[in-house]
Amino acid sequence: MQDAISICVIGSGYVGLVAAVCFAEIGHHVICVDNDEQKVAMLNKGEVPIFEDNLPELLKKHRGRNVHFTTELRAAVEQSAAIFIAVGTPQGDSGAADLSYVEAVVSEIARAISDYKVIVEKSTVPVYTNEWIRRILNRHGVQPGSFDVVSNPEFLREGSAVSDFLFPDRIVIGTSTGRAADLMRRIYAPLTDGAYYRQEDALKGPHNRSAAAKLLVTTAQSAEIIKHASNAFLALKISFINAVANLAESVNADVEDIAAGMGMDSRIGSKFLRAGVGYGGSCFPKDVAAFRWVAQQQGLDFGLLDEVQRINNAQRDVFFNKIRSALWTLRGKRIAVLGLAFKGNTDDIRESPALDILRRLLDAGACIAAYDPAAIEKAEALLPPSAQLRYVEDAYEAAQDADALLILTDWKEFATLDLARLNRALRYPIVIDGRNLYRPETMSSHGFNYISIGRQPVWNDGARPISQRPI
Repeated sequence: MQDAISICVIGSGYVGLVAAVCFAEIGHHVICVDNDEQKVAMLNKGEVPIFEDNLPELLKKHRGRNVHFTTELRAAVEQSAAIFIAVGTPQGDSGAADLSYVEAVVSEIARAISDYKVIVEKSTVPVYTNEWIRRILNRHGVQPGSFDVVSNPEFLREGSAVSDFLFPDRIVIGTSTGRAADLMRRIYAPLTDGAYYRQEDALKGPHNRSAAAKLLVTTAQSAEIIKHASNAFLALKISFINAVANLAESVNADVEDIAAGMGMDSRIGSKFLRAGVGYGGSCFPKDVAAFRWVAQQQGLDFGLLDEVQRINNAQRDVFFNKIRSALWTLRGKRIAVLGLAFKGNTDDIRESPALDILRRLLDAGACIAAYDPAAIEKAEALLPPSAQLRYVEDAYEAAQDADALLILTDWKEFATLDLARLNRALRYPIVIDGRNLYRPETMSSHGFNYISIGRQPVWNDGARPISQRPI
């Protein structure tokens, strides 16, 4: 591959840590900076603070060689040609992204610039952040010719972020200068010319792809909007299929068949047409709200985004009503909960629909036994164990003597349960599936009462909920 480039990544969260390790994987020299001394010490010992496929292996491969971790920002900036800003941009009360961390980092960068640097927005930020970074640098006396600012949004899914970085659908670079664009092309060249994929020790992609990644160079403003627009559109697809699911259920149709039929249309595609309890996580809720705020600042009414949020929030109500309908009263009921993270293959519980449902059950007086393959530790910090809530070691322990079992996260483990064993463990064979992991006929054949999203329920004991009896 080509000559290595010196890169500084500021922030060691999901985006920053994945970017740092993956830049090292494609041959660059990387310094990852974080002001959290405990996290930096952990990373320097080879410990990974987040649950992410392939990340521990790549960290072990490159730590101390191609990637280093430090709290010293100034020295890292001085040694690097490109500085990637990957700090948090949390949602404020108005829905706007809080850019105070970005501003603080840019002010520090300004004090360290002594020669030409390319400063790259990697955090998810609203349009014109690029221009504000430029202004802050100028206000700190940095000469315009000694830096360029580039927008390079990330499109990483938690749980598959490493694979998404190394095998991207697209790489977007937003800049108005050829000099900055050239450096960014060199950074990503191992992916765009396919050199990385030809390496014997390259990570295998989802399809063992060997073709080069696609790269789009555009203006900074367009690049910034591409990120928000992409996430808002994916959130729209999820909300749309959930609205369709509620219609399908009311007319005895099957939303899984409907989604399959829609997904066969190449203009629509099958991804993100999975009905369930709604989206969560750190990206979709925040990015939809931030994109709506950006439109409002421009005097535009983007009412469609309001409806996306409304449907997503209402879907939790729909699912909770299914629980009430199946169990009648909840006080004192023993309920098994499978899933705490907002999605499978991650330990992230931010904005998790599962935790929202769990809180509602606790408020209603239910007793919960909860299990998640990765997110228990984080859930315990937010919802400590109590007389009503205990965390257990596996799905079958959660199900033992429970009045019903809820599936709230789409872990692969939950889609391959031993159904005969599960039936024996439950006090009553009631499964309420918020992720549609099973076919109704399969659950019926194993003797379950099975309620899912957008499909007709199965009642093997003949005792349908009162709300579902014909009037």
